[in-house]
Amino acid sequence: MPASFYQRIAEELDVLRQAGQYRVLREIAEAGSTEVCWQGRRYVNLAGNDYLGLAADRDWRNRFYAECRQDTAQLGLSAASSRLLTGNHPFYGRLERSLGALYNNRAVLILNSGYHANLGILPAISRKGDLILADKLNHASLIDGLQLCQADYRRYRHLDYRHLEQLLSEARRNPEVREIFIVSESVFSMDGDLADLRHLAELRERYRAVLVLDEAHAVGVFGPAGAGLAEAQGVLGEVDFLVGTLGKAFGSAGAYVVTEPAAREYLVNKMRPLIFTTGLPPVVVAWTDFVVRHLPELAGRRDRVRQLAQQWSEVLEARRLATGGNSQIVPLVAGSNPAAVALAERFQQAGILVFAIRPPTVPPGTARLRFSFSATLDDDVIARMADLV
Repeated sequence: MPASFYQRIAEELDVLRQAGQYRVLREIAEAGSTEVCWQGRRYVNLAGNDYLGLAADRDWRNRFYAECRQDTAQLGLSAASSRLLTGNHPFYGRLERSLGALYNNRAVLILNSGYHANLGILPAISRKGDLILADKLNHASLIDGLQLCQADYRRYRHLDYRHLEQLLSEARRNPEVREIFIVSESVFSMDGDLADLRHLAELRERYRAVLVLDEAHAVGVFGPAGAGLAEAQGVLGEVDFLVGTLGKAFGSAGAYVVTEPAAREYLVNKMRPLIFTTGLPPVVVAWTDFVVRHLPELAGRRDRVRQLAQQWSEVLEARRLATGGNSQIVPLVAGSNPAAVALAERFQQAGILVFAIRPPTVPPGTARLRFSFSATLDDDVIARMADLV
């Protein structure tokens, strides 16, 4: 490669360093149900997404291996092919049936990650002449998916459903607009706030739109059965494409989309990240199926993680600190990049692992700490953190 190329990227990296936006990969090892080891020291982990504590729960792992002892020979470490060739091993069917039962027997398609799902669904189901209306603070994967679409798109102000309805009304009066898609997260990953899904479902019905909902941070945590915020708000049947991740509360890897049978088959035929990707390893899919089938046992953990987050929110609000949200994700907005980094270091020095979240992940001037709670955290964690703010 020409020297000018390396010079350019070196200069751009320097700009990131000077702006406090330089990123590095950290080697972090599991050190128990709630702790991790980083740079030779143990920390209480509030930087991950293991909301129910399953990813680090060794008792659950042992239960899984004991239950599938007869299938051990089938627990391969690689699918070695795409699902459309030879990678569609039997554990896929088991998991899709288990998830289908969780979602009132709707059709389910397993995908390799939430990013794959959001990158592939919208380009597959939309076409030129369609219009996609997306919440301004949707995840980067949804934004990247929008940019791959032939359809036009507009981004409505965050949780501003008057603005969304204005855009819907204008679109329905335009004879050149074909299908309209509404796209939102349910629990927003950086602010921890919740969409009003009943309102979105009403707008979907009124304006004959297709509702695409990313429940990545809601599944496992919300709803009587852990099916997510759509279950909790009573609108499961009114979401046309519901995306859930398996790498957060479910303590595994991969993602899924819940939809109607014809739409599932359409995705199988049109969704590029599914068609051109090697499938998930059988052992991973089998573990996920085990977790899904045992979700009824986890109601107490769902309550616990939300209670911990609420207690921390109350501490921050009592001290008039900039926070928000009403989920297991609690932000503490520091403002500038240096302020967020310094605040994160204060927590790290006290043995609490949390990192600064900076632009472009969040808007400029809103660098923050993002506390992600797990149901298996000790009771004293809130008091320990309260001493640091």
